[in-house]
This record gives sequence, structure tokens and C-alpha cells, in this order.
Amino acid sequence: MEVKINREIRNYTESMFFGLSFRQFVFSLLAVGVAIVLYFALKPHVGTETVSWMCILGAAPFAAMGFISYNGMTAEQFVWAWLRSEMIEPKQIKFEPVNIYYEALKDTIDAKEKEVYKGND
Repeated sequence: MEVKINREIRNYTESMFFGLSFRQFVFSLLAVGVAIVLYFALKPHVGTETVSWMCILGAAPFAAMGFISYNGMTAEQFVWAWLRSEMIEPKQIKFEPVNIYYEALKDTIDAKEKEVYKGND
């Protein structure tokens, strides 16, 4: 008997419903629900082809949130981290280079320059 083990054990996800994790299953149901609501809300106002595209575009973000992970974060963790870093707590990082070698030898350099100017006069 052979048991399959992921090469990277941290990437393991338990499948509960139809081969999906609970998180993926819930977001898939949510995407289907959004598509159904959009279909019945928009069908009387626009054509069938337009409704189908609107359903796809409306359901895609909800479906993606169940499956996408970025740097080990779930989609909502990533969105929250992005909002915090870009909107809530933006930081202006200012770079001001400092030449430590020049600062340490500034007095000596100035003294040498004065000697050179006195010698040229």
C-alpha cells in the first residue's frame, strides 16, 4: 500500500466536500449564489449573452477568494494587509545617504584643503 505525501507538508489541505476544502466549498457556493442572483436580477433588462458575462464577472471574485493564496496568506488576509500598508498606515520612506567616512575625516580634509589654498597664494 502506498500513501501519497506532499513534498512540502505545509501545503497540505484537507478535502471535505467534492475534493474541496471547507473554505473552497463555501466560497464556491457563494459564487454560485451571486451568479444566480445576478442572473435573475439582470435577465429582464439585458440580453442573455450580456447576463452570462455579468454572472461570470460577478461570481469570479468570490470563487477566486476560496482558491487564491499569496505568500501563505488567504485572499482576505492579503487584502487586509494591502489595505493596511497602502491606505490605513502609509509611510513615506525618505532616503538620505550619509557618508560616514567623510563625516569622520571632515576636519582633516578641511585642514588639508586650507593648507593647499594657503600654499597656492
